[in-house]
Amino acid sequence: MEPDWIEHRRSNDGERVGWMKPVSEGFVAIDLLGRRRTDVVDWMLAEETLDELGLGYLADAHELRLDDGSWLRVRIAEVSSIAIRVKKDDWGDMNATQIYYTLSFPVTEDQLRPLSR
Repeated sequence: MEPDWIEHRRSNDGERVGWMKPVSEGFVAIDLLGRRRTDVVDWMLAEETLDELGLGYLADAHELRLDDGSWLRVRIAEVSSIAIRVKKDDWGDMNATQIYYTLSFPVTEDQLRPLSR
């Protein structure tokens, strides 16, 4: 996280949904994974983008690139401005061994990407 990023929380519940990064005379919307969600836009559009994005994408299945280059289906378990923690998707099997991976923030799409359907 860069020191000039401005935290954005939804007005209806106060939940943090991202940051706005000042750039020139505008802002870039940054999601909770540290990814750009807009080009340089005005303050209102950056806020609206983050509000509309919400948190739902965090519940979606993702793919993690492993050290050998293969992809593993995972779920996001924790998100902070320091690290992202993902868990091997076990489809809710209570007996499965839980395997977690910790990724540095921000995480790029070549390391963690939404699962393509």
